[in-house]
Amino acid sequence: MLKWLTVFTAIVSLNAYSQSTDYSVAGVEYEGFYLSAGENTPLVIMVHDWDGLTQYEKTRAAMLQEQGYSVFAVDLYGKGVRPESVEDKRAQTSALYQDREKMRDLMSASISHASSLGGNRDNAAVVGYCFGGSVTLEMARAGIPMKSFVSFHGGLATPDDQSYKDTKGEVFVFHGTADKVVPMSDFASLAEQLETAGVEHEMATYSGAPHAFTVLGSSKYHEKADKKSWQRFSEYLKETF
Repeated sequence: MLKWLTVFTAIVSLNAYSQSTDYSVAGVEYEGFYLSAGENTPLVIMVHDWDGLTQYEKTRAAMLQEQGYSVFAVDLYGKGVRPESVEDKRAQTSALYQDREKMRDLMSASISHASSLGGNRDNAAVVGYCFGGSVTLEMARAGIPMKSFVSFHGGLATPDDQSYKDTKGEVFVFHGTADKVVPMSDFASLAEQLETAGVEHEMATYSGAPHAFTVLGSSKYHEKADKKSWQRFSEYLKETF
């Protein structure tokens, strides 16, 4: 794992252009992170996991920038709000799960801000990790147009009053079969929903991979699944754009 992690760290220090950037939504300040790969390059919107926008997302964003994509990592909690305890993380995510209209508004505002920074809104995809994967699928159900919606070990359940009938873009799900948080029954149900709605999709599973299998340095990290899923994700973005 150390060699893989060292490569990530080196990439972060080498990116050509990056900036933390503030934006306001409904009178609240948020702090995102933008990396430009050049004018008119494809844009990837990145949604953080339940501990907020941290170095993890910035590292992944830099890896994508190295591949030629501009990236905007959103902030869904507010500037300076980076929960550390499980209780605080759960409180932040629960507040947004209970107010999905706010979740959608925050994502729409984040995309608009990325566009104002030079991001190519007309050639964009969104990717999310864990909680961010759930948000990504919420965007898909909301009918927000994107080339693709990608979830890494995210929540896959669909609220009773929602469906994928308005989805405008492909869906790709990366999931660990050893995930005890998001069961395979949710994975199978999502596949059926996407097929019924006529949404193009690809869904990959990785044996032995638990929930949060891509989170570097954590007890849940699964190097083989991380490397294989990242390789497929990189290939998929080339196909998408």
